[in-house]
Amino acid sequence: MPASDISITLSKTQIRQIVREAADEEGLPALLGRLDRRDLASSTERIEDDRLSRSLLRGLMVLAAFPADGSARQITDVAKQLGLGASTTHRYAVTLVELGLLERDPVSRHYRLPTGLTERM
Repeated sequence: MPASDISITLSKTQIRQIVREAADEEGLPALLGRLDRRDLASSTERIEDDRLSRSLLRGLMVLAAFPADGSARQITDVAKQLGLGASTTHRYAVTLVELGLLERDPVSRHYRLPTGLTERM
């Protein structure tokens, strides 16, 4: 059977489990630590580079905009910092929450990096 005939469908729960297990392996905290040290302004300039995935770059920029100390931020502040629209930034944040890479406080509606993740950084 050719490899192109094989497909695997994962549930949201399975995807979250995979991401969390990857974080336990120190891979994700190390990645976030590197993202935290990068200059977001230079990343913004790279969005115009046709060789790069704009969507991936924007998602990583949104993720990197959250402090490693677990401080919460409003989406509008992150959007202003990155020069993105609030609705676009919110869509990325919701995706990152679904993957377990961000948490949303239901009362304040602010977002932050998950506590377990920031403790290893």
